[in-house]
Amino acid sequence: MKRNQSSLTAEGIAMARALESSKPAGERVCYDPYARQFVSSWLWILGKATMGYATRRSPGVLEFLAARTRFIDDYLQCGIADGIQQLVILGAGFDTRAYRFERLRGHAKVFEVDHPATQRVKIAKLEKILGNLPSDVTFVPIDFRSETLDKLFARGYDKRLKTLIIWEGVTMYLAADAVDATLAFVAGNSGAGSSIVFDYIYRAALDGTMKENEVKSMQRWRGVTGEGLSFGIARGRIEEFLAQRGFENIVNADSDALKKAYFAGANQKARVVAPVYAIVHATVR
Repeated sequence: MKRNQSSLTAEGIAMARALESSKPAGERVCYDPYARQFVSSWLWILGKATMGYATRRSPGVLEFLAARTRFIDDYLQCGIADGIQQLVILGAGFDTRAYRFERLRGHAKVFEVDHPATQRVKIAKLEKILGNLPSDVTFVPIDFRSETLDKLFARGYDKRLKTLIIWEGVTMYLAADAVDATLAFVAGNSGAGSSIVFDYIYRAALDGTMKENEVKSMQRWRGVTGEGLSFGIARGRIEEFLAQRGFENIVNADSDALKKAYFAGANQKARVVAPVYAIVHATVR
């Protein structure tokens, strides 16, 4: 992303969560009561007006984003029940889990890591929404062009503790060496039982073998957003990829698995999930 520009993608993802959250309780896949407040009025109006066109042009993308949120929410619930002591949200954007999950408070330290420009905007919005920022959330501004995740240590991160790393909507925007560096940090600086959950795009969607209009649009607008797609993992290779980097108990959810888990009801059967994305969680070996 551009050096002094808040992430446009972060607001777009908040928009997707807000749209799903606005549906009736029996129809929505995920629920984020704060998402709408991170979306500017003009984008909300535009998004509502063009949602039908966007769905026809890139079927299944909004469904994937909703399923991604729900999948990670579910995994976080399991982590809390399993006694995580730290939660690190990488590329936090306008993620609201630290404020939606009350069971985190008093039980786990939360670190939100993001680009300084985006984080400044988020903090200002949170102050308006919440009044006071929670004392158990630590904001860690990192510009990865000049800093590394080692900055976490100066902010109170403890490598001995059982930690969950959430890495949502980030890997596809990174170079391969940046992905490897992040996974190496997690594998080498997390306590027993620590885990990571992240989504990724198939390499075939980046080289054009798998067609996806949304991917073409994101590449086309790269000059405006400063956030172009760069990294993908070959379909069927995620287990090998993570095992080679120090992880085990690898559970991958592709579009079929997400469809079965979250879109099986009578109100959901007509919805599809974009086939070029997947989500995975794994524990540190």
